[in-house]
Amino acid sequence: MFKWFHRDREVFVKEFPDFNVRPYMVFALQGWVHGELHGLPHWQRVERNGILLSTKWRDGKLYVHEDIDIKVVRLFAYFHDKCRIDNDFDLMHGERAAKLVLGLRSTLLKDLTDNQVSLLERACRWHTTKPKTGILTIDTCMDADRLDLGRVGIVPDPHKMASSRGAYYASHPEEFEGDIAKLRY
Repeated sequence: MFKWFHRDREVFVKEFPDFNVRPYMVFALQGWVHGELHGLPHWQRVERNGILLSTKWRDGKLYVHEDIDIKVVRLFAYFHDKCRIDNDFDLMHGERAAKLVLGLRSTLLKDLTDNQVSLLERACRWHTTKPKTGILTIDTCMDADRLDLGRVGIVPDPHKMASSRGAYYASHPEEFEGDIAKLRY
């Protein structure tokens, strides 16, 4: 399925963890007034895109790339746009989402490690301001969001993706749609 990864068999070593995102989804929806453009349908597609970018099927099981924290990728989907002030150009919404993440460290996010909180905070902070970070978890978060740009009439540009997988899917939208259709988690 992901033929563009060189060491494909070696790097997919972590089994897909059982993780309930519902409490985070419910939290993100609290007070949300900006509709669907940056709301729940978008967040769910970003989560799905992130899962696709992070995983591979092998022997009937879903495995996660060893350098990606799938929990952070999935949480990013529900936090990255939570602090938007509207659906227009809001360059500071990532900064506000990062502050929210840090503010939830001792409550909603208390079960995360310090590293996971740091990754989530930086992914939220940088998702609209940095093209790439070189940190695969964060770059996967950013590409999961970018692969949903079609909802606003923008075709994802392979040269503006942060990861090789994101660039591959932006270059091969038909394969992206086919792999999305096959993804069941």
